[in-house]
This record gives sequence, C-alpha cells and structure tokens, in this order.
Amino acid sequence: MNLEKLLRNNIKALKPYSSARDEFSGEAEVFLDANENPYNAPYNRYPDPLQWTLKAKISEIKNVAPEKIFLGNGSDEPIDIVFRAFCEPGVDNVVSINPTYGMYQVAADINNVEVRKVKLDRDYNFKAQDLLNAANLYTKAIFICSPNNPTANLLDKTEINKLLTGFDGIVVVDEAYIDFSPESSLLPELDKYPNLIVLQTFSKAWGMAGIRLGMAFSQSEIIRVFNKIKYPYNINILTQQKALELLNNLQEKEEWVKTILDEREKLIVELTKFPFVQKVYPTDANFVLLKMHDARGIYEYLTEQKIIVRDRSKVTLCDDCLRITIGSPEENEKLRKALKELI
Repeated sequence: MNLEKLLRNNIKALKPYSSARDEFSGEAEVFLDANENPYNAPYNRYPDPLQWTLKAKISEIKNVAPEKIFLGNGSDEPIDIVFRAFCEPGVDNVVSINPTYGMYQVAADINNVEVRKVKLDRDYNFKAQDLLNAANLYTKAIFICSPNNPTANLLDKTEINKLLTGFDGIVVVDEAYIDFSPESSLLPELDKYPNLIVLQTFSKAWGMAGIRLGMAFSQSEIIRVFNKIKYPYNINILTQQKALELLNNLQEKEEWVKTILDEREKLIVELTKFPFVQKVYPTDANFVLLKMHDARGIYEYLTEQKIIVRDRSKVTLCDDCLRITIGSPEENEKLRKALKELI
C-alpha cells in the first residue's frame, strides 16, 4: 500500500492546528500558555489532545501500541475521517456491503463520495471477489462491519483477508460487536496488513454509549494522518476520566458480556416459540434479527407497551424484520410477556 498515493493532496499539504498542549508536554506548576481560566480545576484545563494516559490503558488491554490507537467522538469520527483523508469529493468512491451500518453511507453523503454497494447473499455473507469487482481506480476504501449490523452475523474472516491482500486501498473492519462474538478480533493481525483499520467502541460491551468514545487501530502512519485531521481537543476530560475508571474494572465488563450472552440464548429460545416469528437469524452480536409476520404491526404494538425495538423492514434483505437488542433479564421478561399477549 502506498499511503501517499491514497491521501488527498490537500491532506498531504495540511498543516494541523498546534494547540498549547501539543507544544508542551511534561511537568509544570504554572500554566499560562492556553488562555484558560485559572479557577475550577481540573475542568478549567484543556484535556490531553492525544489522550496518552487513556491510550496507555487501552494498549495494555488490547495489546496494541499507543501510537497505533486513535480515539474519536464515537466510531463515527474515525469513519468520517477516512472519507476526509482519502476520498476526493465528487471523484473517489468506497465499496461497502449491503445491508450494513448506515453511518458509512451518511458519512459518504456528507463528504460527497459515492458508495458502491454489494448485496450480501441470503445467508448474509459475501465473497471478496464481488467487492473487488465493484472497485475501480477511484476506490479508496472498503467498509466491512463484522459482526454486521443489522444482520448480527460474523463475516467470513478468510474473505476479509482476501480483501486485505487483494485491494491496494484502505480496508475498514468495524468490530463494534466483537466482544459478543465467538471469534477473535483482527487486532493481532494489524502488522500483517498495512492497509487495515479496525474500529471498536466503548458503546456496546463496555456500556458507555453515553460518553461517545470510539477507537480506531491501524499502522502509526495512518493514525498520524487521523491525528492531523481531527479537531484539537476531540475527547473531553470527562470522557477520558470515565473511560479510565471503567477500563480499570475489566471484570465488571466481562460479567456484563457473559450475562448478555446468557440472556441472548434464553431470549432466542423464547422467541422461536411465538407463531408470528418466522425466523431468528444466527447472531454473534448483542442483538437478534427476527423475520416476522406483520413486523410493522408488532413494532407498533410493542411501542404502545412502552417497549422500543427497531423496525428494519425497509432495509435491503430485511423484509418484515425487527431488530431486538438483548436487554437485562427484567427487560427481556417484559418483552416476552408483551409478545405472549399477541398469541
């Protein structure tokens, strides 16, 4: 992969903003460099723009060097940066599977970049060659979500590896749900594939959707490009503090995941008993996709019962499907009782 060839010319020439915290690192007693209010410590100070303390903890858990980690305002920020770094608006394109996470399309539309969609098969799988065939000289990136959303299934790692070796551009593998999967992350293979970007999040297994913190892992050269483009203080001090607090309690996170997986299996068994459920698709995530008779009607009924699920009926290959997140035992029981009233 030739990174210089992939980058937009204006990004190659970009001189990033240099903040006061970029220009000084180390210990000091008096900070008079950033025009901050001297009162209300510690919130009066700008946060570490590169979040080194937080990255050191993530590095320890993920076994990835800190310089290969980018932290964003949710995973949406690194997704957007991929477009801003590599895709010339109105000229370049990306390839994506269909259906998949909708933010790839939204970020592409915002950046005026074409998305070439390749439909999954009926089992929600893909062939690498189909995606490679959809690419042309102006294709800068391929987006893969595995486990996929809304289909919930892991995608074939062998096919993903074929993309990584067969495509000269960036391959983004979004692993937002990897903690609920029986297979391991692609993180150990970062050094094997210089064009790989792995996305993960604190929103799912870590239970921190509210603090908006996403992770991108890649070669340090790509991470430096991301840091060049991002806004100076993109991760606030409260987010960094809360993330560190929960990262220091790895056991609690593992217990949450175990409970969700146990509840997932119980809920699948219960859902298959209802006559209006035609199919529960295999899941490797913290949600299930169901094909149902009158999916919209059941969605509206559940809404009346103050239970909110996601109607995916208008999504490609998801006709008459609802997506249901695995809740707590109490929430899942309320769902089961509400559905039982329909029999």
